[in-house]
Amino acid sequence: MPIRLLKAMDALFTRVYHRLHLPGPCPVPAQGPAILACNHTCGLDPLLIQAACPRLVVWMMAREYYNIRWLNWGFRLIDAIPVDRAARDMGATRSALRALEAGRVLGVFPEGRIETAGDLLPFQVGVALLAIRTGAPVYPAYLDGTQRGKDILRAIFTPNKVTLRFGPEVVFPRQGAARQNLQDAAQAIRQAVQKLRDMP
Repeated sequence: MPIRLLKAMDALFTRVYHRLHLPGPCPVPAQGPAILACNHTCGLDPLLIQAACPRLVVWMMAREYYNIRWLNWGFRLIDAIPVDRAARDMGATRSALRALEAGRVLGVFPEGRIETAGDLLPFQVGVALLAIRTGAPVYPAYLDGTQRGKDILRAIFTPNKVTLRFGPEVVFPRQGAARQNLQDAAQAIRQAVQKLRDMP
């Protein structure tokens, strides 16, 4: 019940207050594992994507935000996965793998940090590792609008106008996690997101 209430409040907040525009529906299947890979423009991004996704998204997020006292209860409620960005966090990777193996939807920002100029940053290979290890389909998404580059409080409390596009699934065969395989897969995911960015 608390999660249903939070999702309803999120949908109202993002679709009405922030004027979230969806040219098409979220293509994530009704059941089974899936990875949502999106560009990262501000702290509002997870709320916008969750509002468009009918299933609960398990987010991988920076530990420094996860540990904010007045928000931590909500992050724990939705099973968010804190990631230590200062090191190779294998604990977070194992948690993400377990979420996918349990058939859940995992939300990832492969750039690893917020981009403010509108150009995609290089994608980290972690999302490729998760896709290759589990066989979960990756669904690219692209966010754009007046929320870009705002700090977390301004992004959340200042009305924005946001467009969110989703692309078709990208699937990778289960294969060895050689560095080149991971780099190629990460680049393919980036190109899928880039294609959404370049749409008129």
